[in-house]
Parts: sequence; structure tokens; C-alpha cells
Amino acid sequence: MDVIVDRGVLQVLLLAVMFLSIMVEIKTGGLGVGVLLGIVAAAVFWGSQYTRGLVEFYHIAVFLVGVLMIIVEILLPTVGLLAGLGVAAMLYSIVLALGGDIGALAALGIALAISVAAFLLIVARLPSSRLWNKLVLHNSSRTEEGYVSSVGAVDLVGKTGEVLTELRPAGTVRIDGHPVDVVSEGTFISKGTHVVVLSVSGSRVVVREADR
Repeated sequence: MDVIVDRGVLQVLLLAVMFLSIMVEIKTGGLGVGVLLGIVAAAVFWGSQYTRGLVEFYHIAVFLVGVLMIIVEILLPTVGLLAGLGVAAMLYSIVLALGGDIGALAALGIALAISVAAFLLIVARLPSSRLWNKLVLHNSSRTEEGYVSSVGAVDLVGKTGEVLTELRPAGTVRIDGHPVDVVSEGTFISKGTHVVVLSVSGSRVVVREADR
């Protein structure tokens, strides 16, 4: 019984290290600390489960595909779909590796809670990466800086502007000399691209790339 309990605790700790490594890597962006911790923890977790006959190669493959999706999401300017699918694939494979029952979900939840708590304790001491700065909002769009919630409302429809920040799909566009918070039709639009306003609904301004 003690061995089973110890194994369960070890599995939770390994998962917590894996989750923490992902958060650290996103925060630091390239220092390699998160990658090293994640690789070691993942190797020990999956290796122990595989040697005990609790998982098949299929489960490991699903996990690796999830990791690959997240890497592609970081490298390519997509709308976040790959990252979401990647996280879902990783969590799915881990739950199956833990038995696929309520106990597996409980272990996963505990590991997530531990990793988040540890990350919050060290986050202030870690340098910030570009990816982290994109995920975390540091500055508000204040009126003093020229931002407006809706410039001319319906009058914006049909007008063109230049993208100030990447639309993923939300971002900022300069229209008539004013920065306006907008959202694209769902596709990624890079900085500097000219867009046209399609519709305005309250403070929601929908744009798409202007025809060249």
C-alpha cells in the first residue's frame, strides 16, 4: 500500500514539474530551464508508466503530438487553435496514462494546482519573454493616449486603417488617426497590414484585410 501511495505522489509531482516547466518556458522564452525540467519529468513519467505496462506507445504519441502542436503555435502566427488542441491532446494522454478514471482526473487537478502555486511564487523573479508579454496585458487603452471605444460608431463601416498590433484575432488598428480596438473575422492579420471595417456592434468593430 505504501508503495502504491508513493507512486501516486511521485506521479503527481512529476506532472506538476511538467506543467510548471511549460509555464516557466513561456515566461522566460528561451532560457531552456523550462525545457530541461519538462524533458526530464516527462521522460521519468512516461518511462515508468511504459515499463510497468500501464501505457502503450499510442498514449505517448498523442502526448508528443500535443507538444508539437504547441511548438508550432509558438513559431507560427495562428489564431490559437493548434495550442488548444495541443493542450487537449496532452491532458487526454496523461489522463489515460493514469488510468482514465476519477482518480486520474483528481491527480491531474492536484498537479495543476501545485504547478500554478509554485509558478505564482517564482513568477516575479523570472524574466519576461515576448510570448509572455503578448499573453499578459500590461497597459490599458486609456483615453489620454488617444484610444476610443467607438469612433463614430456606424461611421467606421467601410473605412480603412493600419494594423498597429497583430490581430489574433483581437488587436488595435489606426483609423482616421485614432487607435481603435478591433477584432478580425477570425484570421490572423500581421502588423502594418491595411484593413477595412466590415461592421460595428456597440464597441465591437469587425475588420478584414483590405483588398490590394
